[in-house]
Amino acid sequence: MHDEVAAYVLGVLDEEEHEAFERHLDECEQCRRELVELVELPEQLDELKHTPSASDEDPPMSMSR
Repeated sequence: MHDEVAAYVLGVLDEEEHEAFERHLDECEQCRRELVELVELPEQLDELKHTPSASDEDPPMSMSR
């Protein structure tokens, strides 16, 4: 996998890198396939940020006595 695929999906490329990667996508079938696989990653990461973990819901053991 190209590192740029993940960076592109996450929106961390600067404008020049973004444009260069889009030109690369025109020619690279493998990167286009990887892009399809990762396109939902930002949304999934956002959901994880807003999902309370078990440790957030349960008080620490020392406080439950």
